[in-house]
Amino acid sequence: MSFLYDKVATKALYAMDPETAHQLGLRGMGLLGALPPLRWCLERGLTPKGAKPIEAFGLKFPNHIGLAAGFDKDGLGWRGAAALGFGHVEVGTVTQHAQAGNERPRVFRYPALKAVVNAYGFPNAGSEALRQRLLRQPGRGQRVHPLGINIGKSKITPLEEALGDYLHSFKLLAPLADYLVVNISSPNTPGLRALQDRAPLVSLLSALARENRTTPGGPVPLLLKVAPDLNPHQLEDIVSVVSEVGFAGIIATNTTITRPPGTEGYATKGGLSGAPLLERSLEVVRFLTKTSQGRIPVIGCGGITCAADAGRFMDEGACLVQIYSGLIFRGPELAREIAEGLAWRQRDWV
Repeated sequence: MSFLYDKVATKALYAMDPETAHQLGLRGMGLLGALPPLRWCLERGLTPKGAKPIEAFGLKFPNHIGLAAGFDKDGLGWRGAAALGFGHVEVGTVTQHAQAGNERPRVFRYPALKAVVNAYGFPNAGSEALRQRLLRQPGRGQRVHPLGINIGKSKITPLEEALGDYLHSFKLLAPLADYLVVNISSPNTPGLRALQDRAPLVSLLSALARENRTTPGGPVPLLLKVAPDLNPHQLEDIVSVVSEVGFAGIIATNTTITRPPGTEGYATKGGLSGAPLLERSLEVVRFLTKTSQGRIPVIGCGGITCAADAGRFMDEGACLVQIYSGLIFRGPELAREIAEGLAWRQRDWV
């Protein structure tokens, strides 16, 4: 399958507008999820061999590899994606209000460096639409592959009213999530990253943590997704606040607004992901793990295109990793390949 993707599929996909190719892939995942026999066949072929289950945040994951938020914003294809060898899938980012996102073109693909710049702006059908879709599917605690739900702020909601926006989505979706992620780090919603400052962060996370105590079915693990562009003082505040309010962990990182060496001429609007983000994301994971003395679980995300990249995140202290942009350049077998690679390097006798 990898050969066919490299030699045939990539040529067809690269001939398309990147967003059109994304939507085509998402429709394929939705179709796969709706056809159990086909999903079962793929699971048999793509379930990673030798991968051992791992426990994190009180959940059991079949392997270390997850699909990051952004690919499936409205939960249309998560069941199909799970059949590709992922150990968990994260949907979203979803907001209280349905929104179209930013104007097109808003996705730019750079195959030479395995990089993507996106300025989507959280296009999604809203948290109520996602709730209705998930109510018709296997629920919390019934899934082999944990489902994460990533929530953000609606563009039309003023920053000073962000808490109410997040709480609305939280109340609708937390009872349906295996874990829930608070996204305050996308560069494509004006002002959103200001919520990473200590005072607004304490206010937001503590309110969500309080609300979580009364979540039907019991509290859900809460994670915070952070930007790669934070300085050491800001990252120290993140660790302090996450620990203080009792969040379960951190996802590091989102896309970057900087342009690493070799990408200076890339699209200036939007966040950059893919291989050029790898080193910075590793630095952030290393810093968070060291600062928290390993007490706060971290999911590593950013620039992973092979098992060696994922292994570096694990070496820096990540308990799980997530991929997205790598799928564009490596194809649908990437999750299985990485999970099997990690299983090989974790043999007892190595």
